[in-house]
Amino acid sequence: MEHTQRTEVTAPLPSMAAPPPPSPDPQFVLRGTQSAVHALHFHSGAQGQGCPLLFSGSQNGLVHIWSLQTRRVLTTLDNHGGQCVTWLQTLPQGHQLLSQGQDLRLCLWDLTEGRNAVVDFVHLESMGFCRGSTLAMGQQRWTLAVPGKGTDEVQILEMPSKTSVCTLKPEADAKPGMPMCLELWQADSSSRPLLLVGYEDGSVALWDISQRKVCSRVACHTEPVMSLDFDSQKTRGVSGSAEKALAVWSLDEQQALQVCRTHEITNPGIADVKIRPDHRILATAGWDHRIRVFHWRTMKPLAVLAFHSAAIHCVAFANDGLLAAGSKDQRISVWSLYTQT
Repeated sequence: MEHTQRTEVTAPLPSMAAPPPPSPDPQFVLRGTQSAVHALHFHSGAQGQGCPLLFSGSQNGLVHIWSLQTRRVLTTLDNHGGQCVTWLQTLPQGHQLLSQGQDLRLCLWDLTEGRNAVVDFVHLESMGFCRGSTLAMGQQRWTLAVPGKGTDEVQILEMPSKTSVCTLKPEADAKPGMPMCLELWQADSSSRPLLLVGYEDGSVALWDISQRKVCSRVACHTEPVMSLDFDSQKTRGVSGSAEKALAVWSLDEQQALQVCRTHEITNPGIADVKIRPDHRILATAGWDHRIRVFHWRTMKPLAVLAFHSAAIHCVAFANDGLLAAGSKDQRISVWSLYTQT
C-alpha cells in the first residue's frame, strides 16, 4: 500500500491579526480504495492497539479499515452489493460499526477481536445520499434517524430492537423537499432527543422527537443543504450547500433557530462540514477539490488545502485533532493542523 510522508504543521492557532500561513502538504496520503471515497470515520479502538483507526466507505460498496500506525488497510468489509457506502459510524460499545449504502441497507458489523460479520441490518425506505445519525441512550441502546419512506420524511428507530419510534413528516404547507442531512443531539439539561434536519429547499429545522413537531425552521440557503454540524456546547451550528456560502446559525433558549451570519467562499458546492471535537476549528469538503479550514468562533479563514485533483466528498476529525478528507480521486489525505494544546 503506497503512502506519502509529509511534514506536520504543529503551530498553534494563529492570532486573529496574523495572515493565513501557506497551505501545507498532508501528513500522509492513503491510496488503495480503487474507487471514489464517500464516507470517513475515525475510531480509537482496541483493534488498533491504542492507535486510531480510520474507516472509509467507497463508491464500489467497500468499507476499508485503515491502521494509522502502518498506514495500510487492516480489513476490507463487503456487504453492500457494489453500491456506494455513504455513511459510517461506530457505536458506544466500540466494537460495532454501522455502514449505510445505496443498496438500501444499513449494516451493523461486529468487529470484536478480529470478527468482521454483519450481525443485523436495517432496510432503508428511500435512496439518496442523506446520511443517518445516531444518539446513544445508554451503553446498549441508541436512537437512529434515517430517511423515511415518503420523500420528505425522517424515520426514527430505537436500536438495536429496530422498534419504530415515529415518522417525522413536515406540515402540509411547509414543503421543504427531501431531508439531505440529519443530526441527532440532546441538551445536557434534558432527556428529550432533538433532531436537526437540512432540507432540499435550503432550510434547517429543529424537531422535538418526543412531541413529533418542528420547534423552529430557518431559511439558511437558496440551494439544498448538503451537510451540517452542530456544537451543542455553544448551541450553534454550521451548514453548507450547493451554493457559494456557509451559514452559521444558533439556537436560543426558546429553541428558536436564527441565522447569525453567512460566509461566502470562492466556488460553489460544500459536500461536508465538520467541527473539530475541541470546538476550535471546522473543515469543509469542496466540490472545487479544496478543503477549507475556519476558526469556529469567528469564522476567520485559516487555510485552503489544495491537494486533491477531484471533488472532495467527506471530511472527518479524530479526537486528537487529525483531519482526513476523502475524494472522488480515490485518495484519502490526512492532515495535522493547528494541533490542540
